[in-house]
Amino acid sequence: MSSGNGSFVEYEGGKKLLDFTCGIGVTSLGHCHPKVTQAAVKQCHTIVHAQCSIALHRPYLELVERLLPLMPDPSLDSFFFWTSGSEAIEAAMKMARITTGRQHIICMQGGYHGRTYGAMAVTRSKTIYSEGTYPIMPGVFCIPYPYWHQHGLPPSTPSSLLVAQSLYQLDLLLAQQTSPKDTAAIIVEPFLGEGGYVQAAPEFLQGLREVCDKHGMLLIVDEVQSGFARTGKFFNIQYSGVCPDIMVIAKGMANGYPLSGVVSRKELTDKLQPGTLGGTYAGNAIACAAAIAVADALIEENILSNVQARSIDLFDALEELRADPAIAPYILDVRGTGLMAAVEFTSPCSPGAQYDPTAKADSPKSLAWRVSQACFAKGLLILTTSAYEVIRFIPPLNISEAEIKSGVAIFGEAVRQVIGEGLV
Repeated sequence: MSSGNGSFVEYEGGKKLLDFTCGIGVTSLGHCHPKVTQAAVKQCHTIVHAQCSIALHRPYLELVERLLPLMPDPSLDSFFFWTSGSEAIEAAMKMARITTGRQHIICMQGGYHGRTYGAMAVTRSKTIYSEGTYPIMPGVFCIPYPYWHQHGLPPSTPSSLLVAQSLYQLDLLLAQQTSPKDTAAIIVEPFLGEGGYVQAAPEFLQGLREVCDKHGMLLIVDEVQSGFARTGKFFNIQYSGVCPDIMVIAKGMANGYPLSGVVSRKELTDKLQPGTLGGTYAGNAIACAAAIAVADALIEENILSNVQARSIDLFDALEELRADPAIAPYILDVRGTGLMAAVEFTSPCSPGAQYDPTAKADSPKSLAWRVSQACFAKGLLILTTSAYEVIRFIPPLNISEAEIKSGVAIFGEAVRQVIGEGLV
């Protein structure tokens, strides 16, 4: 890949593609957004690096001021900026252990939080991320996310049943494996990312909040991929009305510049001794300047309205594709929120296929990967995700109606081609 501009990228050799990946949800305002680029260039001529343990630079403080009004709750008023999502997850778990005096962390089956040692321990989307590295961080326990696959149920299962089953497993976990008195926090993605692109029902997140409040545990919400207007609100957790104790942010925050953050409330962060959190490049000045420009653009360019409008276009087109009698037998689900969407295909050999009610013996193998490759050949860059046959759609938040229609048209052509090729 040699260059990018707006919704498009170009590879060496001249191949141009419509980008429905945004670098896995990072360049959410499109490649080389002029305001973001201008802010970064300007900062390069002022100060590039001011280490946070020595001094705070002006963009760091201004970014806090820009982000405060966007927070899902006014209590989230204390910020620390890092460079990667994994670093921020590590910091969040460290904070939870220190402030509660407890050690155990509960995570979600299918969750993804990073590949450093602590983050890897709470990542349960694919074994490849931790294969060959054990022992990893101990004290981690897991419950199923309210995703029908995790319970061995069909896609038509009511959300209320999935929520009840997951919360039931949480109660069992606290009774049988990790005492609440030993449990510091529950960590959750309100919109499951790498695990399959699944929106958690508000009732599930509310149930987690109730359990945490009951037992004095903290709720860590990972908005690394779903934050910054990606799902039609500034943060996905807003759909549930739940206030996290700690929120982790990154990806779309700075539109390609390496920046992440941990957000909490002052009463918790005041319990941390000076030096508890830190890093050489934490809250880099150029990245913070870019993030200020992103925060301004989200408001000035009315990005939320565009996400909501283009989301309707996207899902209408995907549902129209699913309604095609030649394609319908191979699509298990069309799901998502805002411009964070997924299509899940059938498979003859998904994990636990012999017990999976959705397994389809006559389905072509590796449908999602083959469709993604066909899309590439036709001019669309798109990604698979999870241990299942899932394609994820992560287009720019300022994408046009014409670009959405063009991307879905290419996707439809690719699906028809791969299904037409039959079993492989």
